[in-house]
Amino acid sequence: MSARSVEARQQLLLLARAALEAAVLGAAPPTSAGADAFDERAGAFVTLEHVGQLRGCIGQLEPSRLGDLLVYCARAAALEDPRFTRVLPDELPAIHIELSVLTPLIRLDDPAALRPGIDGLVVSSAGRRGVLLPQVATEHGWSGDEFLRHTCLKAGIAPDAWRRGAQLFTFEADIFGEP
Repeated sequence: MSARSVEARQQLLLLARAALEAAVLGAAPPTSAGADAFDERAGAFVTLEHVGQLRGCIGQLEPSRLGDLLVYCARAAALEDPRFTRVLPDELPAIHIELSVLTPLIRLDDPAALRPGIDGLVVSSAGRRGVLLPQVATEHGWSGDEFLRHTCLKAGIAPDAWRRGAQLFTFEADIFGEP
């Protein structure tokens, strides 16, 4: 995966920060015009952490215009992640933003080929889908089987559904965050 330039990463992070602050403060969202980095087509996730704890994470796997997608995901991570209450204005200074810009999905036919910490994972079965970013396996020290099991659980399907016909897809991510 080709990494973005330091300048492109900075532009993307500044846009996500502006979108986060606008959403939390009830202001108009920022424009995502003017930087080449915003015009790339990719899937992406915006992860918010507050004092080292997950505070929101929303993304989209399907490629879209990156600038528009980051504005949408930053807002949604702050206000609509069903696992958390809305981010409050007094939390903003302590919120850390991490962006994961995704490569296209690739079907995984051999689960033994899964590379935890490099590959993100999508498990799909019975109309349900679970997604975990590559860094999740690293953060938890999971093996490939553990990563597969936890992605199934996130989808709300049996933990061994990956052994019984669930569809598997991988992706890589360019992961970068605020200092």
